[in-house]
Amino acid sequence: MMASAITYLPGKEPHVREHRLIFKNIDRVGYDPSIECYEQNGGYVQLKKAFTMARADITNEVKKSGLRGRGGAGFPTGVKWGFIPPTNTKPVYIICNADESEPGTFKDRYILHQDPHQLLEGMIIACFAVGAKLGYIYIREEFPMAAIIVEKAIAEAHAKGYLGKNIQGSGFDCELYVHRGAGAYICGEETGLIESLEGKRPYPRIKPPYFPAALGLYMCPTIVNNVESLCHVKHILEMGGETYAKLGTPNNTGTRILCVSGDVVNPGYFEVEVGKVTMGEVIDVLCGGLKPGRKLKAIIPGGSSAKVLRADEVFKLKDGRELTIMDIPMDFDTMAACGSMAGSGGVIIMDDSRSMSWVINNLNNFYAHESCGQCTPCREGSLWMKKISDRIVAGTASPDDVDTLESVANQIEGKTICAFGEACSWPTQSFIKKFGDELKGDCKPELAGKVVAEEGAIAAAGLVAV
Repeated sequence: MMASAITYLPGKEPHVREHRLIFKNIDRVGYDPSIECYEQNGGYVQLKKAFTMARADITNEVKKSGLRGRGGAGFPTGVKWGFIPPTNTKPVYIICNADESEPGTFKDRYILHQDPHQLLEGMIIACFAVGAKLGYIYIREEFPMAAIIVEKAIAEAHAKGYLGKNIQGSGFDCELYVHRGAGAYICGEETGLIESLEGKRPYPRIKPPYFPAALGLYMCPTIVNNVESLCHVKHILEMGGETYAKLGTPNNTGTRILCVSGDVVNPGYFEVEVGKVTMGEVIDVLCGGLKPGRKLKAIIPGGSSAKVLRADEVFKLKDGRELTIMDIPMDFDTMAACGSMAGSGGVIIMDDSRSMSWVINNLNNFYAHESCGQCTPCREGSLWMKKISDRIVAGTASPDDVDTLESVANQIEGKTICAFGEACSWPTQSFIKKFGDELKGDCKPELAGKVVAEEGAIAAAGLVAV
């Protein structure tokens, strides 16, 4: 899996179960983000190869690879590229979504900091494939050094003739620019990101009709891909789509980076073949097990918006399999079949020391703060959920408040323009479903049937205060 000549910083060596493509050069001894170092390690060779190929052939290789977006939704990347209308006469844009804002996720930052030219090469190839002469890298405000590093990398690529006019004599012109976000979770949603890039308030657009591939940036066809997704493009060209598809499992191909945090001995990042590692192996093998003396209580498998899974659950799948939480392969389809999602790859491990009331309150505080406010159910409901879970944690809630909390979450799900409604309601719904007794146990039983706070009564009735 690893070239024998590669050595890594002490304590940063890849686990034997890893298969590193994207993270091959992360924490590597003697590797730096300069273009000279990148070229010495085979950088921009695949870009030159791309210029010898028909654009449609590049897209077809990505389709053959089965690559699914690594930003959270898991949509096939090549299929997305193919959505640009064949009769289009408008400019085409590519946007790299580097707004890594999903709690529990911390992979893209390492790429931006340590191997930025890998991203640039993948992005320029993508631009060539879809006919985009202009691309933007949207970097979240909390990554100030990443923006500086990537801007320097863009300047280096310009100086070497990998950007600008007539790149490498190909006749293709392309420019890339860094755009700094202002620290808003909603800008991780592609149409909210586009609105922000246009200089407007990042209110997500209604789909349909505003699917970015048809009506995106400046109402022109736009492809929005995640950092990790774009990095895979150069490896797909190097290996060939069919060979790349042999990594991982059917419909869950290639590698992906898992970001593991929480109550394990060795949290961190791990690049593995998709579906070739189970949840149990992530905890016990990659991360060295739970902290001494603790028992597993719950796992959020795909970033904070993914539904929580209990440690003692048994999942009965439609294909007849019965899986414990430790048996679940870390792929998109099995995770969905078990009632959650692989999402952005942020795996949050919780042991029996964790209060579930505190966890859901922590999440509700985050989502209440990050709602863009465009849709009433989300704007009002996320704050209601925060206030109710505040009381549960403080021990001043009625057991009825837990039912009210669930009611509010149900009134948000499916009633908003973008998926933020689901992102904030799914954790609450799943925590109440899986740990409702614990949440009610943190309430005051003597307050049952009483109105503890006015907003709770309003929320329960589904009304709006006048």
